[in-house]
Amino acid sequence: MTTTPLSGRTAPLRVLHAARRPALVLVAHGSHDPAASAELGRLHARLRRARPELDIRLGHLGLNDPLLPEVLDELSGRVVLVPLLLSRGYHSKTDIPRVLSAAPHLAGECAPPLGPDPLLTAALADRLASAGWRGEPVVLAASGSRDQDAARDTETQAGLLADHLGVTVRPGYVAAGGPSVAARVAELTAEGHPRVAVASYFTAPGDFARLAAAASGALTSAPLGDHPALARLVLERYQSCVSRPLLLVG
Repeated sequence: MTTTPLSGRTAPLRVLHAARRPALVLVAHGSHDPAASAELGRLHARLRRARPELDIRLGHLGLNDPLLPEVLDELSGRVVLVPLLLSRGYHSKTDIPRVLSAAPHLAGECAPPLGPDPLLTAALADRLASAGWRGEPVVLAASGSRDQDAARDTETQAGLLADHLGVTVRPGYVAAGGPSVAARVAELTAEGHPRVAVASYFTAPGDFARLAAAASGALTSAPLGDHPALARLVLERYQSCVSRPLLLVG
């Protein structure tokens, strides 16, 4: 959350009351895959249908237009950024706050990442069922990160999914952070499970989702995409920020 500079030690705090609802800015990572852009476009459209009174924008950290700084340049007043990220990590801790701090004309704040959350559990279970899941153990395929908070968040989401499905769920990673997706599938197979499923813990299609599916050779669900539960979670993250008064100094 940004604050106005201190004008003196006795400057009073005041609550910002916006004349209109704060804009909601979806923050996506960006991808070379056109399918990712198309899927996020569908999520954006679903959100706009659900909340037509809101100014809902989509900005990217890289690779796709519009970039997040360009989106913020077009806005004024109070804004809430909702990262389409599934765990804490570099982007949520450093990248997005840095972009927001470079927009001093805004009264902006950033919601926490989407995961872990029970609504993601519901979406993951639904995607698995649509892919033909029949009760086998699951590998939760995630991008991975060297950030320990990211690993803890993914492990927590794996636990939530395991409790919901009633089967073993273990996290596997595409890039970094721990055992690979293929290693986790092999591990479960070696333990005597003839079938293993992979739950794609990605917000949209792209390289990581394809790598996870190719590496495992197992039944693999579709990414979360524009699932209604994901859209609901985005709006809940937005509302949690809007419900808190934004304190400014001056």
